[in-house]
Amino acid sequence: MTKGNSDLAGHIGSFKNDPLGFVRFVFDWGHGDLAGHAGPDAWQADVLREIGAGAGTPEEAARLAVVSGHGVGKSALVAWIILWAMSTRPHLAGVVTANTASQLTDKTWRELALWQQRAMNRQWFKWTATKLYQADHPQTWFVSAVPWSKERPEAFAGLHAEHVLMIFDEASAIDKAIWETAEGAMTTPGAIWCVFGNPTRNSGAFHACFHRMRHRWRSRRVDSLEAKMANKAQLRQWIDDYGEDSDFVRIRVRGIFPRAGDRQLIPSNLAEDALGRNPGRDLYAHAPKILGVDVARFGDDQSVIALRQGLFAGRPLRRFRGVDTMTLAGIVARDMEEEGVDAVFVDMGGVGAGVVDRLHQLGFRRRVMGVDFGAAAANPNLYANKRAEMWCLLKDWLRSGALPEGDRELAADLAGPEYGFTGDKGRIQLEKKSDMKKRGLASPDSADALALTFAQPVRPAESLRPVRAVTAYDPCTYGAGA
Repeated sequence: MTKGNSDLAGHIGSFKNDPLGFVRFVFDWGHGDLAGHAGPDAWQADVLREIGAGAGTPEEAARLAVVSGHGVGKSALVAWIILWAMSTRPHLAGVVTANTASQLTDKTWRELALWQQRAMNRQWFKWTATKLYQADHPQTWFVSAVPWSKERPEAFAGLHAEHVLMIFDEASAIDKAIWETAEGAMTTPGAIWCVFGNPTRNSGAFHACFHRMRHRWRSRRVDSLEAKMANKAQLRQWIDDYGEDSDFVRIRVRGIFPRAGDRQLIPSNLAEDALGRNPGRDLYAHAPKILGVDVARFGDDQSVIALRQGLFAGRPLRRFRGVDTMTLAGIVARDMEEEGVDAVFVDMGGVGAGVVDRLHQLGFRRRVMGVDFGAAAANPNLYANKRAEMWCLLKDWLRSGALPEGDRELAADLAGPEYGFTGDKGRIQLEKKSDMKKRGLASPDSADALALTFAQPVRPAESLRPVRAVTAYDPCTYGAGA
């Protein structure tokens, strides 16, 4: 990279209120690992201009809010803003956070490391896993990566420096206590506060940046279909799968807030509260015992067996990697005999049919049923398919049901999938496993196994008592079946 080294600091300092000019200057566009890239995308350039305009009014804080679909190049933009602020504002104090510690460290902060190494002035700064600092002034000139905690919001209070930078990535999920505390940092004249995220919630502080509090923020919406970096084939597939006007597409493609609020089907607290719960044996002792078996499809997935008896699913889940269908069928058969299981529901997708066939050969035909997640729901007016229906019944059950104590993997699986509504009839549709993986989440194998126990009502073999009545009391549930 050769643009001349004379008075580099002077050149870069001239971009104090011109972040777009800085980005075009300090990176060797069109060469090396930036070959094929002529510079920022049009939307990124627009946002950089907005930040520059706000930074040019030092008597007040510059606030910018960007809502977008997926894959638009947001992490790169965050890295550029950090490097620009660090390079043009001596003794800057900054904080960057994100919705989760994983998002912050594995995506946002890692992207900063990549772009810092590409910058013409990379030798000015040192990057660590938690801090980017000026090499000669590590204590007074820095930006820190700080996972947020509503119990410890003080890290986001006033930063007590002449120049202040605050960045929230995936801001929709950051607790309002952090937003409120961060306001303290904005009392510094010329402070810069940038928030980025997908429009996953139609309430909260991030939503307010574009609605109730829009007079305080320079705001911009980015449609993934118009972003140069976005995977257009994937976006078109989502549109085909979920519908042009579905909330899923509004959020993940168009960058538009949903009609129905938070997209998380099962709130984290609902799953966490069920861990180790004791409903009392008298409430479930006479209920049927049901096994749900989710069969691994890919190398990083696992086969899982879940046992539920009424309100109790407290037996530790059985998880297996690398077992073939014959071996898995043998394990299920032993479980059936040892536990006195009344019914088994096996995911028929992928290789699951082999497990069903083998169990039928072993003489369990009457008690073993294959379940097609994509098949029609028992209530097709509410649910797009069988999987959505089972998960919604599971959500209902979690209000009183018991999960294995300490099973954080199961709790994370339950809270992972998002949901939307089909564009044709507005039916509930659960996010695909493949789309969850693209968001960096694991396949919810454990939760799918438990959901399978709600495939259909079951009566215990030793009793012909009627299945309990079920009622609808919210759009996502109509009862737990047995």
